[in-house]
Amino acid sequence: NFSDGSKNIDNNKNYCNECNNSENSVDLNMNKTHKMSDVQEFYNGKNILITGATGFLGKILMEKLLRCCPGVENIYILIRQKRGKDIYTRIEEMFEDPVFDRLKEEVPKFRHKIVAIPADCEAAGLGLTITDRQTIIEKVNVIFHSAATVKFDEHLRAALITNVQAPLYLLQMAKDMKGLKAFMHISTAYSNSHLTRIEEKFYPCEMDCEKLQQMIDKLTDEQINNMLPVILSNRPNTYTFSKALAEEELRRNSGSVPLAIFRPAIVSSTAKEPLKCWLDNMYGPTGVAVGTVTGMLRTMECDASVTAEIVPVDIVVNCLMVAAYDVHKEYTKGTLSEPPIFNYVSSVENRITWGEFMHLNLSRIDNHPFSNAVWYASLTLTKSAFLHYIYRFFLHLLPAAMVDGLAICIGKKPKMLKVYRKIHKFSSVLKYFCTRDIEFCNRRTRELWEKTSDLDKQIFPFSMSDVDWKDYFYDYLSGIRRYLFKDGDDTIPQAKIKWKRLYYLHQIVRIVFLVFVIYSLWSIFTRIF
Repeated sequence: NFSDGSKNIDNNKNYCNECNNSENSVDLNMNKTHKMSDVQEFYNGKNILITGATGFLGKILMEKLLRCCPGVENIYILIRQKRGKDIYTRIEEMFEDPVFDRLKEEVPKFRHKIVAIPADCEAAGLGLTITDRQTIIEKVNVIFHSAATVKFDEHLRAALITNVQAPLYLLQMAKDMKGLKAFMHISTAYSNSHLTRIEEKFYPCEMDCEKLQQMIDKLTDEQINNMLPVILSNRPNTYTFSKALAEEELRRNSGSVPLAIFRPAIVSSTAKEPLKCWLDNMYGPTGVAVGTVTGMLRTMECDASVTAEIVPVDIVVNCLMVAAYDVHKEYTKGTLSEPPIFNYVSSVENRITWGEFMHLNLSRIDNHPFSNAVWYASLTLTKSAFLHYIYRFFLHLLPAAMVDGLAICIGKKPKMLKVYRKIHKFSSVLKYFCTRDIEFCNRRTRELWEKTSDLDKQIFPFSMSDVDWKDYFYDYLSGIRRYLFKDGDDTIPQAKIKWKRLYYLHQIVRIVFLVFVIYSLWSIFTRIF
């Protein structure tokens, strides 16, 4: 328990910079109030449990709760030792992230509300001690379960432990929590991505969890990999499979627990809060953007007209928090026959394609070039697997082999082909989601927005229709530069000089290659005729 101030809530009345509270009045035009909103009132005096708090979404969730819901009693976070660092060192390092700077300024006395509990979602019983388990059962009122392995190609055994067994154990604990108001399980919009239309409802999972686990326990890792195509059936990877299985098992075992399934799409950098374009990972579209602007990724099997289901993480968190309040209300009324599902996607209200995603990013690259770029940005998107393999040979493998050959000649270790093996593995995983459109229904999520109060809409905005993609991507690359690569703005002038040289070199190579092709065709033509 980190303490640097009194637990008296009166000492901490910075409700949120968005709503700059006044005690008795509400001025919606100025967006200033001292009166708590409905959602803030719901979290007032509550103890929150967050799993995955050190993850991308978890950090934003914790920051938003602490900054905009000061009435929160405590936030319990499950955290494990990692890379030789104990949980307290990890928490101290986490709070050094720029994403918490605004919180430190507006709510300086927040540390005493963070209660760290040693745990591990890969361990039996989450690795909790009997004492910590009892503390959680007695204290917690709201659960946000965001911990998961998000690797698409994760080994099935590991995916089942983290993505299925961990939430099921948490559910069993939730059944003993007398003061539990809401249990929000964060899944993914792609849990049933083998379908062409996904509604806010449960879909049957062909595999029985108990029988699958019994089978997995008897097999070696190699045997599991050999059987994987049969186990996954028509699902693309272990991530979506394990998420779908978790949803089904949670539904079957939920009992009277006020459970809800929250399905965000491809979670990307922040749109506005607590700072613009913050991110801390290279998953999904960020990996594509990084590969492109560094000149490493030059071809990708992707249909430019397919929807890119991108959702900013801060807006996702806003919806998640409001949804928890709504779930509590609905369970209290007794109107739910099964756990509600919220699909949080962009395509219904504010569609953007992969082609538009790349165009908006490449249009800004000259203003924010990367210091570690190895070539000028030039990405070819094609939905033809045949063309993609041709492009991959000429644009990836051939240049990589030449560079590695040169490295060997000068006595250095070759590494480019190894790098491209990883890039091609990453691209093949994304291919499934970049070459097919899925129609999503988000009726419950849109209805949630309609019944949210005006004040809460100001404090917790989550309507995707309000996102301006052009404005969002205006600083997207600068956010990657600043927060992911720790590349300060002071390096931009030198990076621009390098970028201009790479541009001219790129044009020279294109011209030389074009001349070579024309000469080859002319030679063939003259020999035939």
